[in-house]
Formats: sequence, C-alpha cells, structure tokens
Amino acid sequence: MRSLIRNGLSWHAGPPAWGAALVAGFGCALPLLLGLVTLHTGFLWASLGALQAAQANPLHRFGMLRMLMLTGFGACSAGLGFWAGSDALLSLGLFAGFGLLLAWLQRYGSEAGKLGFGLCVCLCLGQSQYGLGNLHNPYAVAMLFSLGGLWVMLLAFGMRGMHGLRTWPYMPRLLRLLKVLRRHARRLPKRQWRLHALGCMLAFAASGLVVNLAGLSHGYWLTLAVITTLQLELHDSLLRALQASLASLAAAALLILVGHSLQNPPLMVMVLLPLILLNRALQANHYGLFVLQTSLCFVLLTESLSRDWHLPEVRLLNALIGSALALAVALLIHALQRRFAKGKRNAQAQPPT
Repeated sequence: MRSLIRNGLSWHAGPPAWGAALVAGFGCALPLLLGLVTLHTGFLWASLGALQAAQANPLHRFGMLRMLMLTGFGACSAGLGFWAGSDALLSLGLFAGFGLLLAWLQRYGSEAGKLGFGLCVCLCLGQSQYGLGNLHNPYAVAMLFSLGGLWVMLLAFGMRGMHGLRTWPYMPRLLRLLKVLRRHARRLPKRQWRLHALGCMLAFAASGLVVNLAGLSHGYWLTLAVITTLQLELHDSLLRALQASLASLAAAALLILVGHSLQNPPLMVMVLLPLILLNRALQANHYGLFVLQTSLCFVLLTESLSRDWHLPEVRLLNALIGSALALAVALLIHALQRRFAKGKRNAQAQPPT
C-alpha cells in the first residue's frame, strides 16, 4: 500500500489519452442507452465487452492486437463464468484455474498481469449474472460480449484512419516476444511466485464456491473484492494486508452509498459515462492502481441498470465477506513465508557434517 501512495503522483505517464477515452465513452454509451430503452440485459453484456476492449489504446503499436485479445478472451471468460454459475464444482475448478492463470501471467510483466486480471473480472461477472435477466445461454453471453468489443474496434479503426495510421499494424516476431517474456519471468523467485499462485488459487476458488453455494445476489461484490485485494502487494507484512482489505471495503462502501443515493438507472448512466471517459483518459500505468480503476468501472457499469438499489445491505455484506476472505488467505500465505524463511535460516545455521 505504501508503494501505491509513493507512486500516486506519477500514476499516469504522458498526456491524457483523450482519443482512447472518446472511443471508450462512445463504445459504452450506445449499448447502455439501448439497455435503458429496451430493458434487455443483453445490452449490458455488450457494454461490458465494449469497456473490456477499450482498456487498450488503439493508437499504440500493438493496441489493435491487444484489443482483439481482450475481446476474444474476455468473451470466453464471461461465457465460462455464466456456464459455471449452475454448478458448485465447476465454479470451484474454474475459479482456481483462473487464479493460477492470473499468477502465471503476472510472472511476465504488468501488461500480461493486466490481461489476466481483466479475464478474472469477466469470469466473476459471468458467474454472478447466471439466472438473472433475459439470457440463459453462455454462448449468447459470449456473443453479445464480443459484439460490444467489435463495436469498439470499429470506432478504433476509424480513429486510426483519422491519424493516418495503418488499419492493422505489423505484428511482432513471436520469438522476440517470447524472449522478452522469459526475461520478465526470471526476475521473480520461484518460491515467491508459487506462494503467490497458491494464495490466488485458494482465495479465488473459495470466493467462487461461496457465491455459488450460498446463492448470493450480486456475488461479484464478493469475488471482485477478493481478487482486487490480493493484487495490492499485501503478502510482505500483516499491516499491508490489513490496509489493503480495509481499502477495498471502504471503496465498496463508497460505491454502494453513491448507488443507493441515486437509485435511478438513467441518472446512473449519466454519471457513469463521464466517469468512464475520464478514467480511460487517465488510465494508470501502475498495476495496483490499474486494478482499482478497472474494478470500480466494471462494478459501476454492471450496476448501472440495476433497479434494486434499495437493498444496499446485500452488496455491503458481500464486500465484507470478500475482504475478510482475502485477508485470511493473505495471513495464511504470510505465515507460510515466515515458516519457509525460518527453515532456510536454520538450515544455513547448521554446521556442515
């Protein structure tokens, strides 16, 4: 948490990305407005796909490739989460697998970690939306999510054309890309990565299982609180773990208070769209701040069309359980780290025979 505060003044490098912000704003605005008019939840998935694709900057060299990856993999993750929402064992296995995937991608740098975190967010939203609204088919969820992402890509192609750039840039050489990723992976000690992967798997699997078995409404408040808290570099000390859990809970409580005070979908959309535009223009480069930004935007977008904001205690309870679960797993991993470090010191202190 101290590293987050220390990097707070340099959280965004360079001038604001207003072009990418306009793409994100227009991309989310159309499906949200259609959702307000028709009251069909399919447009909510299209808006989520648009927001997922808009995380990439189309003016960057590999921005279009990243946008395509975010759309395709995000659609698969949302469909898998919706499919797993009907079975507790499926939820347990999928959430554990995605926790391992996130930890594995984090070995290869912050950009790969951001991709993994976005996929985990899509999985959480897919599981929590099972049985709600007008959709009951995971393939339909994935298709509508993809349509929202393709709509944003169409806007991005137009913006690249206005700047005189190639419609589709040259692709990187695969061998060179693999060398760069391996170089990133060698920087992280294997024991540290294994403990982090274990923590992500345990916490994420437990959160998915709790939401499924308890049949919690708006379960993404629980699962996103868990996965967001675990990304804030909290395994170094008990104080940092407690600070991260309290910060996640405070952010969730603030969002719930805002939603409860509005209780009006058109007004929520009017507040949300400028927030998405400003958030994308000032998207954080720091991984921890990016995680917070992404979680807040996805939660607000998912709740923008909700009509049950008169029940804030359900959301607050989910966020409280998620923060407590993340803190418990963090304490467990910290205890394992202490035990391994103590065993290593004892082994070095023993005289050779």
